Amino acid sequence: MAELYENEFEDFFHRLMCSRYPDFLDVRTAGSLGDMSADGLTLHSRKLYACYAPQTVKPSKIRKKFDGDLTGALAKRSGQFDTFVFVHNDRRGVHPEVTAMLSEAAASKPDLRFEQMGSRRLWHECMQLDQVTAEDVLRCEIPIKEMTFGIGMDDLEPLLKQLQELRTSSDPLMPLPDVRIEKLDFNRLEGEAREDLLRGMRQAHLVDAFYAGNMQELEHDEVAQGFRVYYEQVRRHWDDPEDVLWQLQMYVLGNAQPRPKVLRAALVVLAHFFGRCDIFEAPPTGWQPGIGISA
Repeated sequence: MAELYENEFEDFFHRLMCSRYPDFLDVRTAGSLGDMSADGLTLHSRKLYACYAPQTVKPSKIRKKFDGDLTGALAKRSGQFDTFVFVHNDRRGVHPEVTAMLSEAAASKPDLRFEQMGSRRLWHECMQLDQVTAEDVLRCEIPIKEMTFGIGMDDLEPLLKQLQELRTSSDPLMPLPDVRIEKLDFNRLEGEAREDLLRGMRQAHLVDAFYAGNMQELEHDEVAQGFRVYYEQVRRHWDDPEDVLWQLQMYVLGNAQPRPKVLRAALVVLAHFFGRCDIFEAPPTGWQPGIGISA
């Protein structure tokens, strides 16, 4: 808005309104006819638009422009509009002179409606456009970056920090705890997702050690409940178990790329709540891979 004046502003206004409203007519000048006191018309809402975008705003010129456009529109466009819209490029808001003119015009011409359209309303119209159309209207590329965030759950940050330290001193070859491996099969967790959880299970006991103690146990239960609720939400939108695990990983870490140590610690946390059956489904009693529930 700081760089658009007069004809450039009108061109921008035409591009925007044509993109937003199929019934908008971007009126051009035609020889001695000029534009017949209209910079734009909408067929269905029956609005007539008059643009005013000078480089220097002077109250006397605003009034002259407003009165001239309104008088000309009534004389040349009678019966073609029900609303007169004064479009301007004042980024600070509506000039006091414009508010006075709109109020006076509304009082003297009760059969017409009057509106103003400044930078805020133009911005609102732009925000309704999709990216490709907006870039065409603004004639520039819109850089859009995916939002990234760090720790997804603040409550888990101390646990992740401790796990990064304790994992290095624990035995990576220790046997798997008493976890029903068939749960991996039942939830169709294969490949790297399966291996990640299996590695995490070897050190999932470190999470229990972290939450040991009465007060910590309460926090443990609250975190577990959070995992259960979020898992149910994710499962409604994602069918692939690997995608579900990915979403749960972002629940812990956020969507920023974590350092390898942090990622491995997060997988230990997920393996812990997997083993507790807070996330993913426990197979029913008697279920066997490829067979289902035995008789």
